Amino acid sequence: MAQGVSSAGIGVDKPIYTLSVASEILETHPRTLMMYESVGLVRPQRTSTNRRRYSQRDLAKLQVIQEFTRKHGVNLAGVRLLLTLMVLLRDRGIAPPGDLRSIDVSLLEPAQ
Repeated sequence: MAQGVSSAGIGVDKPIYTLSVASEILETHPRTLMMYESVGLVRPQRTSTNRRRYSQRDLAKLQVIQEFTRKHGVNLAGVRLLLTLMVLLRDRGIAPPGDLRSIDVSLLEPAQ
């Protein structure tokens, strides 16, 4: 399978999910996703009418953010740092600490 393409043939970066659909998939309030965007953890693409559209990559990143905040009790500043560190560990072939080994960072890009 080509990198960046899901098994259904849709690219992981294709912006296909609206805010309401993404929040339903993630079982969270739409305002929470807007807050994650406002602090720079995720950047959904925008339509010509300025509507948010989330990709599979965005949803994967949001799931990791939720795991950090819900399961591990990390605040958003800590999440930003952990996302960067997890990607650096992955890129250097280093296994993350025990509690974080279940987190899939294969679709993550470093937080900016």
